[in-house]
Amino acid sequence: MEMLGKIRRMYWRDRLSLHEITRRTGLSRNTIKKWIKAGAVSNRPQYRRRDRPGKLTLFEARLLQALTTDAHRPKRDRRTARALFAQIKDEGYVGGYTGVSDFVRQWCLSVGQAQAGRAFVPLRFALGEAFQFDWSEEGLVVGGIYRRLQVAHMKLCASRAFWLVA
Repeated sequence: MEMLGKIRRMYWRDRLSLHEITRRTGLSRNTIKKWIKAGAVSNRPQYRRRDRPGKLTLFEARLLQALTTDAHRPKRDRRTARALFAQIKDEGYVGGYTGVSDFVRQWCLSVGQAQAGRAFVPLRFALGEAFQFDWSEEGLVVGGIYRRLQVAHMKLCASRAFWLVA
């Protein structure tokens, strides 16, 4: 922690009083005393958050089951985070929508990265191995007469050569 090092430098190197260090840092005198007496740098104060169950903890298993079930369905048939929120709300969830949407987003990111590793798209192609094709209908004025043309567009991926047939 940077603040610990600053306080020790102010006290030991710059010979500032506890009152002056308190005024400059905004920390309490008791905190500064404790940090100076701590001695070794390995005894740094660290924040430890207690693990407490949240409002969503009881419903995480249900959400995971619903998300894995929906992952096998077509995209249009999957439930949205709002639909999952309504479902667990009916089951007794008292929290807000944000917690559910954050959980769904984290799950999608973890699953999405696992699936993203399975795809492979080559960036180089051998001659004649791949191409892009498109079909369109274009309007053109030829000799003062408007005509509609059907056009085939093709681009070879290896040579980037463009081929057009109308």
